[in-house]
Amino acid sequence: MIKPQNFWRLLIRKHLMPLSKVVKQILGPTATAQLNRYIKFRSLKNGQIIDNPSTQNKTGSDSLIYRQGIEVKKASGTWYRGKGANFIATKANLKEKNAIEQYILKGWIPNKPFINKADAITTFGSCFAAHITNFLKDHGYNVAGSKKKENSYIIRCGEGMVNTFAILQQFEWAYENKQFSENLWFDSKGLMQEYLSDVKESTKKNFLDTKVFIITLGLSEIWYNKKNGDAFWRAIPREKFDPECHGFKVSSVEENKRNLEKIFKLIRTHRKDATIIFTLSPVPLVATFRDKSCITANSVSKAILRAAVDEFLRYHEQDKKLFYFPSYELVNHFFDNPYENDNRHIKPNVVKQLMDLFAKYYLHNE
Repeated sequence: MIKPQNFWRLLIRKHLMPLSKVVKQILGPTATAQLNRYIKFRSLKNGQIIDNPSTQNKTGSDSLIYRQGIEVKKASGTWYRGKGANFIATKANLKEKNAIEQYILKGWIPNKPFINKADAITTFGSCFAAHITNFLKDHGYNVAGSKKKENSYIIRCGEGMVNTFAILQQFEWAYENKQFSENLWFDSKGLMQEYLSDVKESTKKNFLDTKVFIITLGLSEIWYNKKNGDAFWRAIPREKFDPECHGFKVSSVEENKRNLEKIFKLIRTHRKDATIIFTLSPVPLVATFRDKSCITANSVSKAILRAAVDEFLRYHEQDKKLFYFPSYELVNHFFDNPYENDNRHIKPNVVKQLMDLFAKYYLHNE
C-alpha cells in the first residue's frame, strides 16, 4: 500500500506539474481556492487582510476578509484600512491563549523586562498604587519606604493623591519650593499635612534617587481654591469648607495633559534617565458631586484622564523610557465580574493576575 506522502510525490513526478495544479485537478477550483486561503490565513497576523476587493460596485458592498485570532472575519470593503488594522476582539477572541497580549497589551509593553531589584522605585497616586507598592515590596524590590521609615507624604499618603494636580504639587514643592496659599493636603482621616521643610527635603531626595516612577491616576473631579485654582488632594474636611473660597469642578483633558507635561518636564530635568510608567486606576468613584449618576460621572472622569494620557504619550512617543500599563482596560474588558460587592474594590484574584502581568513584562528578576 502506498503511503499518502509517497502518493503525492509519485503523482507530481508522473505528471511533472506543480502541487497546486495537482490539487486543482483532483479537488477542483473551489476546494483549491479554499486551501490557498487557509494557507494564506495561517501566515497572516491579526488584522491582516486575506481578501481585499480590487473592484467594487458603485455602492461598495464587497466584503473584506481578515484574520482575527483563530477566526476568519468579514468587514465592509468600502473603506481603505491600510495594510493592517486592529479590530475589536470578540468574546471568543478573549478566550484565546494569548488574548491579553494580543488584544489589550499590544503596543504598550516594553521589549523586555528592565526593572531590577536594586532599582529605586517610587509609586504613588490613586489607591490602586497601593496594590503595586505592596506587590513590589513583597517581592523584594527597592520601593520608596520599604527599607526604612521615610518622612515623605508620597510614602505615607501616596495613595490619596488621586488627581494630576495633587501629584504635580509634590514635584513642584520638592524640586521648585513652590508655596501654597492654604493647607490643601489632608490624609484619608482628614488630618492636615503641613508644608514641613524636613518632609520636603525627604521628598526631594526620594525623587532624586528614583530610577523608576510608577504614577497611578485616579480621577478628574477636583475640589479647589476659587481664588488661585490650587487643588486639594481629596475633598475638603467638613469643618474647613468655605463656600466663598472652595469650589468643585470636572477638570478638562487639556488641564490634565498640561499637568502631565509639567510632571514629565520636572522629572526629565532632574532625573534625565529615569523611567516613567503611567497607569489609570480601575477603581471607580465612590461618589460624584455632580448632579448626575455616579456611574456616568465615573465614565467621564476616567475618559478625561485616559484621553489626556494618550495625547501626552503620543506627543512623546520617541521617549523610550515612557510607558503606559493598561490596568484600567484589563479590569474592565478582560476579567469577568472583577469587582467586589461594593462595585469598587477589585477582587484579590484579579489584583494578583494584574500584578503577575506587570511582573512578567516589567520586572527583570521575576
